Amino acid sequence: MTSDDRTAARLAWARHTLGDSSLTLESASADASFRSYWRTSHGGQSWIVMDSPPEREDPRPWLAMNARLSTAGLHVPKVAAQDLQQGFLLIEDLGSRLYLAELSDASADRLYGDAMNALLAMQTRVASDDLPPFDRTVLVNGLEVMPTWFLERHLGHTPSCDEWDVLEAAFDLIVHNAMAQPRVFVHRDYHSRNLLVVDENNPGIIDFQGALHGPLTYDLASLLRDAYIAWPRERVLGWVESYRLRLLGASVIDDTVDATRFRRWFDLTGLHRHVRVLGQFYRLWYRDGKPGYLKDVPQVYRYVVEVARSYPELADFAALLERHATGRDLTQVAA
Repeated sequence: MTSDDRTAARLAWARHTLGDSSLTLESASADASFRSYWRTSHGGQSWIVMDSPPEREDPRPWLAMNARLSTAGLHVPKVAAQDLQQGFLLIEDLGSRLYLAELSDASADRLYGDAMNALLAMQTRVASDDLPPFDRTVLVNGLEVMPTWFLERHLGHTPSCDEWDVLEAAFDLIVHNAMAQPRVFVHRDYHSRNLLVVDENNPGIIDFQGALHGPLTYDLASLLRDAYIAWPRERVLGWVESYRLRLLGASVIDDTVDATRFRRWFDLTGLHRHVRVLGQFYRLWYRDGKPGYLKDVPQVYRYVVEVARSYPELADFAALLERHATGRDLTQVAA
């Protein structure tokens, strides 16, 4: 099906489903996958048509996870109609007030407080034992995206044998840290572009279809060390400690997980995420032709280097990256 055919089919389905032959669709957003979202109005209410081409983005995992989260009391879009054969869903419009635009010095404590309450609900109420495991293989595969797409493809540097030893030692440390944590529901992209400010049961949560059963601090790191917005380290660590106390109160962890241990979990799990994203953002450009994420690379790179520098056992890893990236404009694509 051509893009024009898809556009026509989407509009025809929306008009038929809502019984309005005059309605129009406007782009609401797209994500890093082949899924897209379209906004329309009917009867004084705003709706979203989710277009998930079945041959590229099967909508069924999204529907299943939506139901799982909704049952646990999380605010995810209600589903009004669906056509799985065509890959169209009519869902609740959670609005356009992304956390990213709403976060400020004044609002951050309140908004992150709501997001951490929702995260605790996900980690304590949402069954996840039957989800695909965020296991050693997934962890290692995620890390290996970085040397391929950042070092080799973007910087044009093939690591030497000694440098591969440094990379593998760092990756082993990061993976061991993740595997040592309690296993819970992991959204995988719990950050300011996937959370919306809503009037009731804030936040609205989207892009949850890739959830896994994995390390306790992964989503917390996604939230508080966001690729798209940064906060002073001490403020972040204050939020981290407040979440540790929430987990302690909910008996997810016990007193053996003190602030120092939990902070290490958080730091190194966040490092996993950012090493992966550092490679993934370049892969989205070089392989998929999507340049929109390149502007966010410098922040991701800073997270990687700053965290790695703060742990002596990762000093060589930080030095390796700095040796090849310093002085390069990370937002410009290579020839």
